[in-house]
Amino acid sequence: MDTPRRPERTGFLLSQLGSFAAARFAELVKPAGLTPATAGALRILARNPGLSQRALADRLGAVPSRVVVLVDALENAGLVSRTRDPDDRRHHRLDLTDAGRAALQGLRAAAEQQNADILGPLDPAEREAFAALIARLAAAHGIDPDVHRGFGDHPHAR
Repeated sequence: MDTPRRPERTGFLLSQLGSFAAARFAELVKPAGLTPATAGALRILARNPGLSQRALADRLGAVPSRVVVLVDALENAGLVSRTRDPDDRRHHRLDLTDAGRAALQGLRAAAEQQNADILGPLDPAEREAFAALIARLAAAHGIDPDVHRGFGDHPHAR
């Protein structure tokens, strides 16, 4: 009699690896006074200078009131400047300050360390294959590789 095959646990393991990766990133950015939510916002603003608060909220998948609190924290930390948009006074433009750009360099180092921590057990060819496969899965499911869409419900976004 054949023993029933145990179901694959790929989704579960992927979820666990994602949780591990998120927790590791949070540990790595905490010494800089950042959270994954603030780090994500800084990255988006670096790539989109002058983005409005509403556009940032849309990009993060968060309600605008949560993004106002997030931007307040970034502005109070001296990482982001918020100015009225001269073309539409109802909107605020968001730009990184010099300190925000410097913080971004630290985020790059944290992301590189996170990758090394997670992918360390794989050899270079396995890393390349894994990266290609996970990018393909993300694209197939409409996942933006630059945005953590779960941010809207993240406790640090409050």
